[in-house]
Amino acid sequence: MAEARKVRVRAIDRQQLVLRPVDVERLVAEDHPVRAVWEFVGRLDLSALYAAIAAVEGAPGRDATDPRLLVSLWIYAYSEGISSAREIERLCGYHPAYQWLTGMEPVNHHTLSDFRVDQKTALDELFVQVLGVLSAEGLITLERVMHDGTKIRAHAGVDTFRREARVRAWLEEARQQVVAMGDPRVEEVSQRVAKARQRAARERTERLEQALEELKHVRATKPRGTDPQQARVSVTDPEARVMKHADGGYVPSYNVQVSTDAAAGAIVGIGATQAGSDYRQLGDSVTASRRICARCPSSWSSMGIHDAGDDSRDGGTWD
Repeated sequence: MAEARKVRVRAIDRQQLVLRPVDVERLVAEDHPVRAVWEFVGRLDLSALYAAIAAVEGAPGRDATDPRLLVSLWIYAYSEGISSAREIERLCGYHPAYQWLTGMEPVNHHTLSDFRVDQKTALDELFVQVLGVLSAEGLITLERVMHDGTKIRAHAGVDTFRREARVRAWLEEARQQVVAMGDPRVEEVSQRVAKARQRAARERTERLEQALEELKHVRATKPRGTDPQQARVSVTDPEARVMKHADGGYVPSYNVQVSTDAAAGAIVGIGATQAGSDYRQLGDSVTASRRICARCPSSWSSMGIHDAGDDSRDGGTWD
């Protein structure tokens, strides 16, 4: 019997280190959507975002991350269905489109998240600019606007809801913890760990204080005949409200209202409410669309107008 041949194959060595030159400009094709996002953002008025930067020429301090880059990262990520700062940071480490945007430089998720929160007003104005450009170019017509609401689950569990007495007790404990952070008798830890603990204690105190304020709003909206002292609020996400979802379950949520140009499919208005029903939400959305696009939709259709037993029509026209 003939002896079996011993073939030779090239072994795959995944333990080796490879150094290779990278042409960043060639990471994505010339017609890749990320290039269009970068160019489009570059034509927007970003002066308000640059004005907020403390680092200036001739003064000490670290260079700030370019707002144009941060806006572009968020817009491109949103277009891909990504809304997590941590996920964007991860993608910047290996995804060609994100590497092209950043020039292969790392972007911390804290930088992305803080930018989105701290610059909310300026970013809302950019949204108005974008819709203004689309409207001026005839890409959105507002001849017919579709409106509907959707429940978004909050980052809080049902078991985080507490009454006033418990919230006040925890708030007192949190304040004492913040004070104790400056006590030299506490165990010695690194500066980084100490700052992280201080930040966590401070944020917990702020959430509990906010919970007490939200408790006032909860009591004001409770039906007549109910005991206001039984009102509860989430201690982890105070603005959330328990809402009924399509599956019949009740979970802490927000009610997001979205208005879309029917012809172009572009969002022309968006907002969030603590109301569990879409009833009476359309009027505010029409007002928002008028403010953003400088004119009112010719006609509208709403999917949720019949909520709460409303007998009004499901569409109409506006002057």
